[in-house]
Amino acid sequence: MPPILELKGITKQFPGVLANDHINLTLEKGEILALLGENGAGKTTLMNILYGLYKPDEGEIFIDGEKIEISGPIDAIRAGIGMVHQHFMLIPVFTVTENVMLGEESVNFGGVLNPEDAAKKIKAIGELYGLKVDPNAKVGDLPVGVQQRVEIIKLLYRNARILIFDEPTAVLTPQEADELFEIMRSLTKQGKSIIFITHKLREVLEFSDRIMVIQRGKVVGETHPHEASQEKLAEMMVGRAVDLIPDKKKIQAGETVLKVDNLVVADGTRKITVHGVSFSVHAGEILGVAGVQGNGQTELEEALTGMREPISGTIRILGKEVPKVKPREFVENKGAHIPEDRQRDGLILNFTVEDNLMLCTYYQPPFSQNHILNREAIRDHARKLITNFDIRPPEPLLPVASLSGGNQQKVIVARELSRDNKLIVASQPTRGLDVGSIEYIHDQLLKSREEGCGILLISSELDEIMELSDRIIVMYKGNITLMTETEKTTKSEVGLHMAGAGNSMSEKSENVAVQAGR
Repeated sequence: MPPILELKGITKQFPGVLANDHINLTLEKGEILALLGENGAGKTTLMNILYGLYKPDEGEIFIDGEKIEISGPIDAIRAGIGMVHQHFMLIPVFTVTENVMLGEESVNFGGVLNPEDAAKKIKAIGELYGLKVDPNAKVGDLPVGVQQRVEIIKLLYRNARILIFDEPTAVLTPQEADELFEIMRSLTKQGKSIIFITHKLREVLEFSDRIMVIQRGKVVGETHPHEASQEKLAEMMVGRAVDLIPDKKKIQAGETVLKVDNLVVADGTRKITVHGVSFSVHAGEILGVAGVQGNGQTELEEALTGMREPISGTIRILGKEVPKVKPREFVENKGAHIPEDRQRDGLILNFTVEDNLMLCTYYQPPFSQNHILNREAIRDHARKLITNFDIRPPEPLLPVASLSGGNQQKVIVARELSRDNKLIVASQPTRGLDVGSIEYIHDQLLKSREEGCGILLISSELDEIMELSDRIIVMYKGNITLMTETEKTTKSEVGLHMAGAGNSMSEKSENVAVQAGR
């Protein structure tokens, strides 16, 4: 019996880059195949070819042993192929039903839209695969993990048999990630087949049936979870041994570079999401902010970097109170900011790589003089950072939108960490990155720490928090529920506070928020 999917000799070239070099791939019915590789290795390109977003220069695609032509996503959907992209393709102001129906609208005999039938089908799919979601809920109001369920329901609504997940857990909490893999297992038991792209090696070893590794556009090996280890997979991906545990030196913390007192912040709907928190960051230390996403970390990050005005409280940077932080003022006070949402807040997608690499300092020498940009200096700067941070493809004039998500993140990290900083606010700095890039960025953060920089690290990756931080605070429902030195706590204790098990500090900060006029 032929495999449900077979790719033969798939080749795709972009200007200056051979993204896929005669790749062969098979997928069996009911199998979960993990596709590993560095950022820019060609994984997403290969899946975009399968889904019809790109046309291969060479190669053939077979479904159930029969050769098919895929000229666009409609052909892929008709062939039973569906894809959940790294950045969700949902319209926030539409309901779940309206999003699922798009392009596959149900109509009655009079040609009028019939969302009731679609909602019934969505409920049936949810019950069958463990994907329960309210069909009438507005997508913009749903947590990220539930939005991803909507994306999966969209595929099943269209009768997809082959499901592609591109970095499916990049924006999920550990609990949401575990739920997702339970759903994936449920899907395979119902006869679906899955390809998932990820950089998280623990997930690969725990949940996949087979592993395929791509390096610089070529398949460099296949293995099975019982034959592999994280160290072996990392070496296959990068082509060298990778230090999975960062080497953090013990150093003495210095002066206070950031002090926050009784800070109250609201979100875009004017709902209070940060309830009177207080903490400080010192030179030469990393203060980790742990918490399940959606517990006020985003609004805290935005208030500290000038992207959102707090309701009350004080922020002091380098000993100076800043009544209203402005983004440029934050940078000029030797601040660096790696934002949570790289595409919305970190990049201008239709600008080139070289222009994005000097966004914060474009008005200063050597990039500008008398309001005229110095293109030679801008390009030299870009080439240096592209080399140092291994941004792929290494082409300064490409629009940053054409880069993979991981390489877009590298552009931001390169721009921010290459300056002379005293304070770094880094939110999810390694989200979507491969193990080699994670190792490099961790090393860069630790280097900044050793040079006397104070770092506020906001991350939903508990391992990252435990490995890099000198001290840890946990945020739950906008309150700090735990503040401790890393060496005096455990992953279990931090995890319990992330789930809301401890509230001794939250009650105090809750009272402050009430007094501030919540």
